Amino acid sequence: MNILIVDDDRTNLFIMAAIVRRLDDADPVTMESPLAAMEWLRGNEPDLILLDQMMPDMDGMDLLRHIRGESRLDGVPVVMITANTAVDIRVRALDEGCNDFLTKPVVVPEVQARLRNLLALRQSRALLRDRAALLAAEVERVTAALQRQGEELVTRLSRASEYRDPETGAHIERMALYSKLIAEAAGCGGAYAQDLRKAAPMHDIGKIGIPDMILLKPGRLSPEEMTVMRQHAAIGHRILANSDIPLLRLAAEIALSHHEKFDGTGYPNGLAADAIPLSGRIVAIADVFDALTSTRPYKRSWTMEEAQAYMVENRGRHFDPALLDAFLSRWDEVCTIRRENADELSEPLPEQA
Repeated sequence: MNILIVDDDRTNLFIMAAIVRRLDDADPVTMESPLAAMEWLRGNEPDLILLDQMMPDMDGMDLLRHIRGESRLDGVPVVMITANTAVDIRVRALDEGCNDFLTKPVVVPEVQARLRNLLALRQSRALLRDRAALLAAEVERVTAALQRQGEELVTRLSRASEYRDPETGAHIERMALYSKLIAEAAGCGGAYAQDLRKAAPMHDIGKIGIPDMILLKPGRLSPEEMTVMRQHAAIGHRILANSDIPLLRLAAEIALSHHEKFDGTGYPNGLAADAIPLSGRIVAIADVFDALTSTRPYKRSWTMEEAQAYMVENRGRHFDPALLDAFLSRWDEVCTIRRENADELSEPLPEQA
């Protein structure tokens, strides 16, 4: 451990350096000039500093103020060595951040005892600081691992839902990218937009609870069948709700609310305007737009212009006006997402012998 000694008297420097060398694992760094000490401190951090109070050019009090003005040196103990026994000098020094005093002429055993105590305190603080840094790094590592596990779980559940949902994986990818795009365009922040991108694919997970005769029906559903189909929002919410994983909680919110409409005519709870969670209002736009521009057993794929006109027509009714405006303001990027994530053409099955 390095101990900086600043004293304009060479004899005092020699004596204090000799005392420091008797300490275990301590090396003295001696400076006759406070200005030279200031220069040395710009690139070094000692473990303890001994200052003479009375020095030319700059006294110990001024040097102490300089040291305490450097946040990097906040934790370094400073001991003032003085022949002045006046109380006001000690009070001023304490106010400026001095940790201890030594009175001239010094008593060697006292000096050694005080320095040992301060060095032990310095070492303990360093260990605590290092331990805090290690704990912070470990917390960050575990948090990142949990985040990755949550993302993997969401991905795997999304894949599982694809086996029952007739909609393609490309639809899920597109609507997730649209959702992220809307969030970014609306100024929601990068972290939220990324989370939305990861959670949006879970929006229709509840369809795994819908009977095949309804879910896979090639034509339009009857009113009774539609009532059953609409249960998928609540089913999805029940599957995902109350998780300790934030991403799953967001996915649960989306599953329950993405069929709500801005004017309150949606399902399952008939929520309106800002009562609908932000995530649900965003995913509603992304999901409907991609459904319109995708081929279904009961409908042709709409052109981008036709879908855009429909969305505008339903601004303020089905869709949040501000969020829809944000979506349309990034139309070039919408077209890019559509083009780069097009549905794969399905190949005909080979004829059976």
